[in-house]
Amino acid sequence: MADKFDDELIPEEVPGFKVGEKKTLEEYTTLDANDESLNKWKKSLGLSTGNLLPVKPGDKRTVVIISMTLAIDGDEPIVVELSDVETQEDLKNKKIHFKIKEKSIYQLSIKFKVQHEIITGLKYLQAVKKTGITVDKFDEPMGSYAPNTEDNQSYERTFDAVEAPSGMLARGSYSAVSKFVDDDKKIHLNLPWTFQITK
Repeated sequence: MADKFDDELIPEEVPGFKVGEKKTLEEYTTLDANDESLNKWKKSLGLSTGNLLPVKPGDKRTVVIISMTLAIDGDEPIVVELSDVETQEDLKNKKIHFKIKEKSIYQLSIKFKVQHEIITGLKYLQAVKKTGITVDKFDEPMGSYAPNTEDNQSYERTFDAVEAPSGMLARGSYSAVSKFVDDDKKIHLNLPWTFQITK
C-alpha cells in the first residue's frame, strides 16, 4: 500500500541547503569547545547530560517510534504502540483502523527515542487519500535530537490540532501513510494506516 504514496511523500527541498558531514557523538561533544553558540546548540540537543540509554543488542535503528496518540475531543485518546514489529505489521495489514467523527477536533502526538547517533532534520510526512485521490498532505519538521539518556528516555512531539472534515462527501474511508525521514533522506518508519470519518 505504501508504494502508491511514495512519489508524494518526498521531503520538501530547501534551496541552497546542504546537509553537513555526519560526525560521531564523541566528535560532536568535543567539536569547537570554545564556540559559545555551538555549545548552546549541543546543550539544546542534550549532549553530555547523562548516561546514554541502553540499546537492545542487535537493534540498529537510530530513531524508534514508540507510539502515536490521536487525541480526539470528547473521546478517549487512541494510542498505537509502535516499538514492536508486530504492531507495525498489523497496521500494514489494515488490522488497526481509526474512527473520527466529522467536525471533531483531533491532535496527533508522536513519542520516540533516538539511539546510536545524533539525528538532524527529522521530519514527519503524511499523505491521505480517499478513493485513490490525494486529499491532504503534511510535511512537518520535528527537529534534531541527540541519543536519549537515562535521565531523558524519550522525546514527544505534538502537532497542531485539526478539525475533521464534515458533510456527505467527507464521510467514508481513507487510506494514509506516515513517514519519518531525516536530512540524509533516511526513512526511519514508513507506516500505512486507515481511518474513517463518521457522522
